[in-house]
Amino acid sequence: MKFIVSRSKLFKAVQALGGVITPSNTMPILEDFLFELSDNKLSITASNLETTMVASIQPDMVDGSGQVTIPARLFIDAIKNFPDIPLSFNISEDTYAIEITTNEGVYKMVGHSSSEFPQLPKIEDSDVLEVPADVLACGFEKTIFATGSDEIRPVMTGVYLNVSDTCLTFVATDAHRLVRYKRFDVKSDRNSSIIIPKKPVNQLKAVLSTKGDDKVLVKFNRTNVSFDLGDFRLICRLIEGVYPNYEAVIPTNNPNKLVVDCQLLNAAIRRVGTFSNKATHQVRLKISGQELLISAEDLDYYNEAKERLTSSYEGADMEIGFNSRFLQDILSNITQQSVRIELSAPNRAGIMTPVDNENADEDILMLLMPVMLS
Repeated sequence: MKFIVSRSKLFKAVQALGGVITPSNTMPILEDFLFELSDNKLSITASNLETTMVASIQPDMVDGSGQVTIPARLFIDAIKNFPDIPLSFNISEDTYAIEITTNEGVYKMVGHSSSEFPQLPKIEDSDVLEVPADVLACGFEKTIFATGSDEIRPVMTGVYLNVSDTCLTFVATDAHRLVRYKRFDVKSDRNSSIIIPKKPVNQLKAVLSTKGDDKVLVKFNRTNVSFDLGDFRLICRLIEGVYPNYEAVIPTNNPNKLVVDCQLLNAAIRRVGTFSNKATHQVRLKISGQELLISAEDLDYYNEAKERLTSSYEGADMEIGFNSRFLQDILSNITQQSVRIELSAPNRAGIMTPVDNENADEDILMLLMPVMLS
């Protein structure tokens, strides 16, 4: 089979697919890309059994059809070094010899039979949802940093999605942080929920960011989910289990409300947090009137820092401690100018929300558990 394709189209596809391939695959064939030429279309597939991703490209010229697998790492390293020029491929279906030709040179490698490459998973009896790409991208971006890494609690290592007749909700938590992001412009007649592993979410984010408000067709059942973006499709196995009742841990009726410039607070936490204890990363927030005092210390090395910010505050004077790194993660994902921090007691979670949402159809809430003040 023969085809001609531009280097830029090809590299964009294999670069996105490369993240699916893991070096410790139990099946050597999974270290390859599957190339399939059919109906004047080139499809490239990468899989690690848990996640499969397919990119579709329209070549400039096609002669024949067929399948071959090509060593992924070698192929990516080769393609990235070409300028943006047409690449001519001539692939033998008998020997799997691959010849790439340009005006300047000829490059040869050997592929493998596609017979052992796993079939694309089929999602039967599925729920179907159509979601704008930018909604998915924003929901994943706002939540994924709060996912856990403890394999003892696998349901907390992914992003939870729930769709109802009122909204689409994204949730992530590691028991220290929790993020809930709602979109009221995406709804469904059926109430359904899934938990998507962190790694495919990261791979999907990179593709979604280039799609604007293009529609993404989401299909899912109890075991798998697929995201169809037209020229890209990702299918992954879902995390099994029941997601924690996250609403139960969100405190309500918080009497103390602090409003402060989000960027100024984040920068101050970053500076002061440098001087905190390296085990706890504790920073202390002391709120008195309209003044916010941020402090940290590391008694082992005689390090300490203090910084003051002007804020707007309603409530009783109080002190509370947070992990500076977790607090920075949250503040970095609030893009609006001002953040509202709701507090009730030094031993209860703080609730952080933007004062003004960027979009009338969204609602975001971030929760951070305190650390005991020393």
